[in-house]
Amino acid sequence: MAPLRVLCIHGYRQNSGSFREKTGALRKLLKKHVELVFMDAPLCVKPPEAPGTPQTCEGTPGTPQSSEVSPDQDPRGWWFSDVAARSFSAQQRCEVSLGLDQSVAAVRDAVKTLGPFDGVLGFSQGAAFVAMLCALQEQNLEPEFGFRFAVLVAGFRSACSEHERFYERVLEIPTLHVFGLDDRVIPDHMSKDLLPVFKEPLTLTHPGGHFIPAAAAHRQTYQDFLKRFQ
Repeated sequence: MAPLRVLCIHGYRQNSGSFREKTGALRKLLKKHVELVFMDAPLCVKPPEAPGTPQTCEGTPGTPQSSEVSPDQDPRGWWFSDVAARSFSAQQRCEVSLGLDQSVAAVRDAVKTLGPFDGVLGFSQGAAFVAMLCALQEQNLEPEFGFRFAVLVAGFRSACSEHERFYERVLEIPTLHVFGLDDRVIPDHMSKDLLPVFKEPLTLTHPGGHFIPAAAAHRQTYQDFLKRFQ
């Protein structure tokens, strides 16, 4: 049986390389059953050289960078909540954001070049972005994504009012929501606020903080969810 192919969407200030490192335990936990494929966000989390547009990182947006690039030297993001500062905070309320269209286009390109994918997994800002991708897919605006399921780790609803359109209707795609009860970056109540956006969401909670849990105790929950799509 071929493994499920899952597109992995990293968190803010991460990239494909650093996220791959942080999911080592999960990859080991799900080996033989799931192939995790990592992509980069197209927006650099650095002061832009020119005003007016978000700074795009060097290299091909959406595709993993060369292994010669240190993961710590290439922080990236999916959108900025502070347009002027080109920065992001999950709890910052805003009217408009910057960079989301570029990120959606990067995922579209990744699906074409690296896909197809059975599902999508996101962490933190990446998980919030995954919720938006699922909405776009179900609104038939991005049908080529073709995701059959989503795993959202430390996800949340965007506090930007222009993103309310992603939460207007309940999404049918099966989801597993994972969050820590001691998460100081994305408090668990923020992850719980995202649950009503999805129909019959499954949850996996752990007592820890802002990370992807992958202990032996979590294996069964992951496997029971994923085996529905194999």
